[in-house]
Amino acid sequence: MAKLYFYYASMNAGKSTVLLQADFNYRERGMETMLYTAAVHNRSGFGIIDSRIGLTKQANTFDSSTDIRAEVEAERARRKVDCIMIDESQFLSRAQVLDLAWICDELNIPVLAYGLRTDFQGNLFEGSAALLALADSLVELKAVCECGRKATMNLRVDAEGHAVRAGEQTEIGGNDRYIALCRRHFMQRLRESEAKQLRLTLDDQVSAKR
Repeated sequence: MAKLYFYYASMNAGKSTVLLQADFNYRERGMETMLYTAAVHNRSGFGIIDSRIGLTKQANTFDSSTDIRAEVEAERARRKVDCIMIDESQFLSRAQVLDLAWICDELNIPVLAYGLRTDFQGNLFEGSAALLALADSLVELKAVCECGRKATMNLRVDAEGHAVRAGEQTEIGGNDRYIALCRRHFMQRLRESEAKQLRLTLDDQVSAKR
């Protein structure tokens, strides 16, 4: 029976590179794949899976309204589909993840989903939470913190490199906006940001009283 796989990691772990390599391996053996990436992910253009080492591939796109199950069934009616691969899978809805499980169970097509586990505040994305709960196989890809330990967290930074503690969950960016860190240094940078903000607030209060 086909399985649902979730390959997860922090940023800079090479998730898209691994996906593109898997796609190449399938096609090299004469098998047909169907690729997806999030519509919101447009760092290299709409519908482009891009890796940090320069590999790219055109893909279908999904957003919260996309009926992936219907699209896969329609594509399967036109041609053979041996595997479905999804980049930026943290942006899937729970309903879409349930459809991916159905595709594995009822159509017998394996699904390989690649994405982040948590956001810049350390909270699970909806798609990641559903995949962690429903996937047959969970595979952690390794990234490295600046201290050399395994990076598991994604720190959002501003233009000066300071930690950002609040904002929208989704904000597309590269190394200029995100740093992959181990939990210890992630928490340390957040505490430093909080202390800095407190100092600025106190300074403003003092200035206002003068």
